[in-house]
Amino acid sequence: MKSGEHFLLSIPVVGWVLARTDERSPRRLAALAAYGLGLGVLIDLDHFVLARLRVGDWHHLTDCLRDPKRVFVDQENLFEGTGEMASLRILSHVLIGGALIALARRVSRPVERLTESVLFVHVLADLLRDNEIV
Repeated sequence: MKSGEHFLLSIPVVGWVLARTDERSPRRLAALAAYGLGLGVLIDLDHFVLARLRVGDWHHLTDCLRDPKRVFVDQENLFEGTGEMASLRILSHVLIGGALIALARRVSRPVERLTESVLFVHVLADLLRDNEIV
């Protein structure tokens, strides 16, 4: 699934979680919203590590750093030559997500709820797309 789609899916999830929190500070709510929206997209940075493990170098990352617009306009070809990574991506998300949820639990209940909800929807969306359901 593309980053923009993950961002759009994260919006209602973040809104739903924040609507159910006891937090009322506008600054904290804004920080929580930014965290949730960022997490919904940035969890995919693990793809660069997986690509590194698959091909043995960081050229997928360095190519994007040299030409950042590729991240937005050429997502289908970012990891060309890495082979099939769908199951590795999901596994990586589950491992990283589990660790993030455990850490978030130590921070606060709203951060924990955001983390688990956003990551659940992210992984579910990836599974639905990978299996051509949506």
